[in-house]
Amino acid sequence: MAVTAMLLIQLSNALSIGVISFIGPAGTAWLRMCFGAVFLLAIVRPKLGSIRAADVPMLLALGTVTGFMTTFFLFAVERIPLGTAVAIEFLGPLTVAGLASKRRRALVWPLLALIGVVLLTEPWRGEIDLIGVGFALLAGLCWALYNVFTQLIGDRFSGISGLALTIPVAAVVTGFLGLPQVIGGDFTWLILLAAAGIALITPVTSFALEMLALRRMTHTAFGTLLAVEPAFGIVVGLLVLGQTPTLMQVAGISLVIAAGAAAQRGGARTPEPVPE
Repeated sequence: MAVTAMLLIQLSNALSIGVISFIGPAGTAWLRMCFGAVFLLAIVRPKLGSIRAADVPMLLALGTVTGFMTTFFLFAVERIPLGTAVAIEFLGPLTVAGLASKRRRALVWPLLALIGVVLLTEPWRGEIDLIGVGFALLAGLCWALYNVFTQLIGDRFSGISGLALTIPVAAVVTGFLGLPQVIGGDFTWLILLAAAGIALITPVTSFALEMLALRRMTHTAFGTLLAVEPAFGIVVGLLVLGQTPTLMQVAGISLVIAAGAAAQRGGARTPEPVPE
């Protein structure tokens, strides 16, 4: 489920590049969240009566980091290649995996991944887009928090009902950035249909698979498995967007993947019983 989710997320990000050119990254992210909210509410029909007062902060937190994770990442891929953006973003969950480990030596792996990111961005060429890198780092911070809160929400609510409650929050909190870009952009019905189709891929299908996967895995195991996502970003960027990496960038992505794979072994998790 996790691997399928990763592939779908990178596919949706690649497909979003075309929409970004018409309504901007924030507008694209916002429409994806809006359509995702509509689809999930219609399909899942979560029971609002099952929400406890203690659940509200977690739901709001997950919705907020989900919305800004998508928004910041689309700002990043507007400026830097998809595979590079994913590798930089990956520093967030990898660092969480290292910090969550009981072994101090696990902290060396985020540092190794950072070296890989330096090789990917090739700053010595003088062509690095610092704004794009900054947005990718912000997305990585949100991604790390997203993994933590997704597991908590997945344990609390059955199936993907928690997702149906948080994606509407994501749409609301990112509206102040997304709506102006949609209104001021080159908005057409074709763009609306494209955003709806991408929303079915992410957030609906991919985030649902991630939530179900995280109910069965520890943070460290999931963070380790995510090591292959930068590679998916490179492959999807090559096949869909024609973004061909250099040999140095291939070496960098290899270091990132190796760091993620070595961060922690094991991590099977017995799903928590969901309260009635």
